[in-house]
Amino acid sequence: MLLGFDIGGTKCAVIIGTYESPGKIEIIGKTRLDTNLPAYDMIESLFTQAEILLTQYAIPVAAISGIGISCGGPLSSKMGLILSPPNLIGWDKIPIVDMTQKRFGRPTLLQNDANACAVAEWKHGAGRGVENLIFLTFGTGMGAGLILDGRLYSGPADLAGEVGHIRLADMGPVGFGKAGSFEGYCSGGGIAQLGQIKARERIQVGKKVSYCQSFEDLPSVTALAVAEAALQGDETALAVYALSAEYLGRAIAMFIDLLNPELIILGSIYGRVRQLIDPKMNEVIRQEAYHGSLEDLRIVPAGLGENIGDVAALSLAVMARLSQNFAHPQ
Repeated sequence: MLLGFDIGGTKCAVIIGTYESPGKIEIIGKTRLDTNLPAYDMIESLFTQAEILLTQYAIPVAAISGIGISCGGPLSSKMGLILSPPNLIGWDKIPIVDMTQKRFGRPTLLQNDANACAVAEWKHGAGRGVENLIFLTFGTGMGAGLILDGRLYSGPADLAGEVGHIRLADMGPVGFGKAGSFEGYCSGGGIAQLGQIKARERIQVGKKVSYCQSFEDLPSVTALAVAEAALQGDETALAVYALSAEYLGRAIAMFIDLLNPELIILGSIYGRVRQLIDPKMNEVIRQEAYHGSLEDLRIVPAGLGENIGDVAALSLAVMARLSQNFAHPQ
């Protein structure tokens, strides 16, 4: 049996499952929680929910062969520390692996969510059989997981793939603590900011915006609200997603020129509103990327769909089990 924790800036999940072979991770049970408590209180809540879930399915802790923790970076998988992720305010140098192993007594592996999702897609999803791929989270934040020459590449300080910090413009929406960053333009929080900026521009000249009726509504604008409006044909909302898609295309073109991947997998937002993103993104990529690198490249949504975070956490649990040479029954 496997236990996984998926820690996100908006939601967290506790997952139990089994692993038989690549492509065959089965989710048995799951509990979702809002990320609405201070770090240590939230972790205690996650641990308590894990114990409740194990009891519910009559699974003793001794039957758990590995625990995986997927969390937004930056973090150190080597030291087992969460290091101040921009979407988890106050989660500073949290020794989560040590805490987990003391509570459950099972081998535990921590990895950033982009790397965990890259491994999950490589082993169990759209990336099976591919040796070189880039996974972009494109969710609450923006990060990249890199599979290069058939191996996860995380860098000597575990900070490879922190692409959300790349500045794409001198000014713009703020993401990863930087105005005009990739995360600022291409993430849930960034799209919400773009939605607010564009709505303010329109409202000031007396034009209507379906997802924001007045200045008082600006703080409540979300990426989801903008997407729903865009799908209904709202001009301002369509402009927001076109701008996000433009910067997504610019960044992807740089990654293509740098790494020449076979496959790029886009998570979360892309899978939900691909039709709002593809036209402008693909146009920019064709303009900017070296044409020779585009011939055999595919850009696809996550094959694991909405289950990717769950499978990612359990994939880390498999790795934790193997790294510790545990041989407990599934």
